[in-house]
Amino acid sequence: MRAYYYDNIPGDQRLPHDYIPSRPVSDETLSSINVKYWHIPVDGYEAKIDAIAKERGYKNRDTINVSKEGMGDIYEEKIKTFFEEHMHEDEEIRYVLSGSGFFDVREMPTDAWIRLAVEPGDLIVLPAGIYHRFTLDEKNAIQAMRLFQDEPKWIPHNRGDVTDVNPHRVEYLKTIGVGA
Repeated sequence: MRAYYYDNIPGDQRLPHDYIPSRPVSDETLSSINVKYWHIPVDGYEAKIDAIAKERGYKNRDTINVSKEGMGDIYEEKIKTFFEEHMHEDEEIRYVLSGSGFFDVREMPTDAWIRLAVEPGDLIVLPAGIYHRFTLDEKNAIQAMRLFQDEPKWIPHNRGDVTDVNPHRVEYLKTIGVGA
């Protein structure tokens, strides 16, 4: 996984949006906002993913295929929805099996976008309460395993005044030392 600051230049969300020169994001910065990641080669990944799932209490999983072929008529609508800034009340855990894409997360307290370029073998964990969004890159396809601590659910809470005071958002900010 490559992490860098998003350039905020309008245009196709599927492009890298990397500053020139690039502004890489350090492991320490990702740790400070509680974003976790591992690289686990896809060949023979099962035992390693199972071990991490057991250690972190992930009880359920499924696989999602985000592509025109995999999603059919709802593809364009879903891609737009995924790119709306939102948070979840649960961790978002993804292991990339094939393809590639971008997760953008908000750095706090600066509110800058950090772009996480993911490819096969990358496992990321976004904490509950972090504002983020997702998009494919120009290859237009990703297959990822989704892991869940409990029953699979994926409820986005779009950023706004109500979400800013959501208990999961407030708790997230407290855990990273931002806010009261």
